[in-house]
Amino acid sequence: MDDLDREILDILREDSRTPYTEIADRVETSEGTVRNRVERLLDTGVIERFTVATRTGNVKAMIEIGVAVDVDTGAISGRMADWGEVDFVWQVSGEEDIVVVADTADTGSLNDLITRAREMDEVVSTKTRLILSEKRG
Repeated sequence: MDDLDREILDILREDSRTPYTEIADRVETSEGTVRNRVERLLDTGVIERFTVATRTGNVKAMIEIGVAVDVDTGAISGRMADWGEVDFVWQVSGEEDIVVVADTADTGSLNDLITRAREMDEVVSTKTRLILSEKRG
């Protein structure tokens, strides 16, 4: 990955719907070059997916989850990622093992999600942080 790839990624992070012609103008190259670069970034897994960020007015939270030491965090993360209210599941280093970013309709729904996590045999602890404000980088 070179500087041109990084410039293209910066623009797509800001707005993944930016037309390739506009990206090409901004990075001073051709539309074909941008198209080829994005396809290569997709093929190599640098770009995993294009997504939509929303402002729903819902309750958003990060749930930090600790699991037992003999647990496959990848398997648990995969199961949690299938929950409807979950936007992201990150396997992380540090005190906790998994972070779930959730977007729920209300605090009751958030509490139900936390309870669902706590009821899993592998989960030993949870900490929840409400997301009060969100800015895109």
